[in-house]
Amino acid sequence: MSKTKGVIIGVDPHKMSVTIEVVDTHERLLGSGRFETTNAGYAAMQRYVKQWPDRLWAVEGANGAGRPLAQRLVAGGEQVVDVPAKLAARVRLFDTGHNRKTDALDAHSIAVVAVRTEGLRVVVEDGELEALRMLTGRRDELAHQRVQTVNRLQRLLSELLPGQRKRDLSAAQAKAMLATVRPRDIAGKTRRRMAAEEIADLVAVDAKLKRIKAELKAAVTARGSHLMDIYGVGPAGAARVLADVGDVARFVDRNRFASWTGTAPLDASSGEQTRHRLSRAGNRRMNHLLHVAAIVQIRHDTEGRAYYRRKLADGKTPVEALRCLKRRLSDVVYRQLIADAGRGQHDDEADPGGHCGATLQSSAADLHPLIDTSDQPLPGPAQPTLRRAAVGRKTLVRSAP
Repeated sequence: MSKTKGVIIGVDPHKMSVTIEVVDTHERLLGSGRFETTNAGYAAMQRYVKQWPDRLWAVEGANGAGRPLAQRLVAGGEQVVDVPAKLAARVRLFDTGHNRKTDALDAHSIAVVAVRTEGLRVVVEDGELEALRMLTGRRDELAHQRVQTVNRLQRLLSELLPGQRKRDLSAAQAKAMLATVRPRDIAGKTRRRMAAEEIADLVAVDAKLKRIKAELKAAVTARGSHLMDIYGVGPAGAARVLADVGDVARFVDRNRFASWTGTAPLDASSGEQTRHRLSRAGNRRMNHLLHVAAIVQIRHDTEGRAYYRRKLADGKTPVEALRCLKRRLSDVVYRQLIADAGRGQHDDEADPGGHCGATLQSSAADLHPLIDTSDQPLPGPAQPTLRRAAVGRKTLVRSAP
């Protein structure tokens, strides 16, 4: 094949293999191939694409399954953009008339998205953010392991001490409960020994969680983030936001961000009937994080609780009021991300109240907030809209120390 400038390489990544398709700016097929994800396979792929020196890699899910390959390409000096899976699925459906999946079809649709779509997120090498992603993943695994350990321990203790089940069981409480029982039969002795082993596992997991929490807090602070100032968002939550969001500039406004977090209701109007329904789309980890933050604010004397009660007084059900609060928290998180990004770029332009040009307006009271797709990352700087909360009262944002 002759050398062609300005080619797009669509990449469908998997754990054990990578399928690529090379097209020009007119979507003409120039080459394709399937390579292993081993060092030898990566070297073979690089040799194959060397005939197109002016190339752009389009990787599907560069923050997910395609992250290892995307980061490897960026580290090697390649230009890489992230193609959302939903955009690739749409192209595949419209081009073929069906939504059947093969690796070759996926690679083709990914390349076509890159040709037709402007403003795809450019993947950059960020070792600190990658480390933050690994830490948050490890913390989630440890938290899941702790839940399983506590459940097993609860089952054993309920058999040893019927009727004395305790919620939110800690290792110290479990030790105290286990010390009160001395079974004489072989089954009871075995059950007690297994409970003691589970307590030891619980102590070990708690120690690991404590260490990783301190590490996450230090990492979030080192990145200049003030997300932990938001009431109900701790180190793990702030790290999750930073890891999943990446570059906040890819969201053009708070409504796109709310759509991505799944907190913006979907328009389900028909004819003269106007209504909205709950969105099940978006990043479910972010949605869960906002749900936890909303529950924490409702349980404490915060501005979030006052807002929640106002919604109840307006006739909304508890579930509807909680959804409104989650949407408001989504806006607060977005504005804090914008303020942090602006503070990092224009430290000399920010005053003690926050990023210049900020406003206290919130979209939580909007009856029908603008709903739009967030499948496609958008270019350009987002507009800052947040001022830090005043010191001396509990609000949606914690007071700065």
